Amino acid sequence: MRAAVVVALVGLVALAIAEPSYKVADKVFLGKQKDVLRLFEYVNQPAYYKDFVEIEKEFKFEGHWDQWTKPEFAKEFFHYFKYDILPQGEVFSVFYPEHLKQAVALFKTFYYAKDFETFFKCAVWARQNVNEGMFVYALAVAVAHSKHTENVILPPIHEIFPEYFFNDEVIHKAQQYKQHYWGTYEHEDEIKDASYKGYTIHANYSGWYMNVHPEQSMTYFTEDIGLNSYYYYQNVYMPFWMEKEYMSFDGSYRGELFYFYHQQILARFYLERLSNGKGEIPHFDFEHPIETGFYPSLTYANGLKFPTRPNHANLYYHGVDGEQQYNFFGNYSYSYTYVKDYERRLRDALDNGWVYTPEGKQVFLYTKEGFQTLCNLVESNPESPNSRFYGDLQVFARRLLGYSYFPLDQYKVAPSALEQFETSLRDPMFYQLYKRMMYYFYQYQNYMGPYEKEELLFKGVKIEDMEIDRLITYFDYHYSDLSHAVTVDEKEFVEDTFEVRARQFRLNHKAFNYKVNVVSEKATDAFVKVFIGPKYDEYGREIDMEDNYMNFFELDRFKYTLQAGKNVIKRSSLESNYFSEDRTTYKQLYKQVLTAFNGGEAFKYPDFTKYYTFPQRLMLPKGEFGGKTYQFYVIVSEYHSSENNEIANYLVDTEYSMGYPLDRPIEFEHDFFVPNSYTKDVVIYHKKTEEEINTTWSHY
Repeated sequence: MRAAVVVALVGLVALAIAEPSYKVADKVFLGKQKDVLRLFEYVNQPAYYKDFVEIEKEFKFEGHWDQWTKPEFAKEFFHYFKYDILPQGEVFSVFYPEHLKQAVALFKTFYYAKDFETFFKCAVWARQNVNEGMFVYALAVAVAHSKHTENVILPPIHEIFPEYFFNDEVIHKAQQYKQHYWGTYEHEDEIKDASYKGYTIHANYSGWYMNVHPEQSMTYFTEDIGLNSYYYYQNVYMPFWMEKEYMSFDGSYRGELFYFYHQQILARFYLERLSNGKGEIPHFDFEHPIETGFYPSLTYANGLKFPTRPNHANLYYHGVDGEQQYNFFGNYSYSYTYVKDYERRLRDALDNGWVYTPEGKQVFLYTKEGFQTLCNLVESNPESPNSRFYGDLQVFARRLLGYSYFPLDQYKVAPSALEQFETSLRDPMFYQLYKRMMYYFYQYQNYMGPYEKEELLFKGVKIEDMEIDRLITYFDYHYSDLSHAVTVDEKEFVEDTFEVRARQFRLNHKAFNYKVNVVSEKATDAFVKVFIGPKYDEYGREIDMEDNYMNFFELDRFKYTLQAGKNVIKRSSLESNYFSEDRTTYKQLYKQVLTAFNGGEAFKYPDFTKYYTFPQRLMLPKGEFGGKTYQFYVIVSEYHSSENNEIANYLVDTEYSMGYPLDRPIEFEHDFFVPNSYTKDVVIYHKKTEEEINTTWSHY
């Protein structure tokens, strides 16, 4: 699990040094994996497994505190449960303080279980008694970080909560099929497939049905289930509220990770905007009406609609005149005021060059550790020097921009899409908000100045050329199980007899290879990084790299041993450990585990380096039929060997920042383009049919 967690958290950052070695799972692990998967099955209704029913009846808190190594946390949660807890059937959001407090208490109850048996029994009890959303979140975080569940795989979140990933009409049709209701559209919408016994529903993106603003037109990207699942898992493996002591990886870099994976999501989104004729991600100001409206086309499992934001939404009116007259949630009721305060304080800290701790001590920012300090401040994680003063900017901003309704009861809430990790990327304002938050990091780097030429140069190493296969994107069908969107009876639950799935067009690309021709004066270890970035803006004007360095998306990083003389570095897009293929479905995974548990085909631990990372399908931006020009940028740097550069067997060279060398301003391109770096124009084509794809040639 330690390796799995590092990869999931690092996401775009971590890379395996060597080919992963697969280990065959033993029966103890298989039993754990099987039990954990069962816990996530049909979470919106009680479980019918006989052992679950018996465990729920027999499990006790009071008088059995020795089941936990630190019983005080179990006592805290049980106090919430007895007197004041989010009821089952209500909507849960980690961005509501009361919900978060209770979810953290539940997580710690799982985390401090004395053994896996207690962990499991406690989870079964919670499965039957605790709010469904809170249970899934707390259990997922616990599985990711508990020593009792090392290497245990979490099921695909889009199958556990399909209502967060598929539009209303898709979920509605799935429920109708379950009820054996045959509407007039039966033969129009049901897709027949002889190899599949259940029902198949064609799933469109929300933009086709209700597009309230042009910014919502790229829903094939912003609503991609792989991309949204990736963002969810990033926040499961690296919760903004979690103290370092609970993390199953080295949390020293958590702030920089927060910055880096958000910056990379924005860079990737910008590339996709260019492929659709759009330009920069728009700016906004909290003091002026928000131009970008949003219609989520989503409904919570209890039937409550996700809130809608109209075009030209007035945040001042919504915040000050609307919610701030109430005080049910303490500080949370003052989102507009706090967002303005926190932004001003962060800007002041950047200009002053220091921040203050609660005791009044100065912590200087422009030091070797300063960027990490700033990242912790902006995320407002427990490593922040002063989270009370510099605040939870992203929490309050999500509340405000999401335009969610102000509740009259803390447990009767309707969180916006921005207030759920599963749905955040669907809202165009997510990208505008985090682009605004990137200001603090870019301002910091501007004060630090560009890299000196000596910091970029790898003496004795020169890249002579780079060759890349023909790059092709296309859309193909992807199938997702929707069974958990319906309610089943006991027989259907145990025998799993009802099946329904969604079929959806998703962006994909043909696998490609590339070669980097390098000359080295001596044999040495090198650190190779590869990026893709824009060549032209939306008007066809060439963009200088010094104006656009922050919009490059990292495709790969790896260690390579150069020999004296000429070297040809060969690499496949499939080798990059930043990217993961489509997840194994819940049912397939459960079947594999059960087969191995019963003595059948062995179950191998998966390659965790490619399990919770960025979707491989979205490695390249969509091309055009006639070709769309982008550029690759590669740099070969000196590899620094130290005891700190390998974290759980994954390569993170701590001599370099995570965004190196494209995280600092570029003043003079002739100083930036050192001999050990190289740019190459590439053309990405978009094809329609399999025949077109299969007949496309590669140039080497």
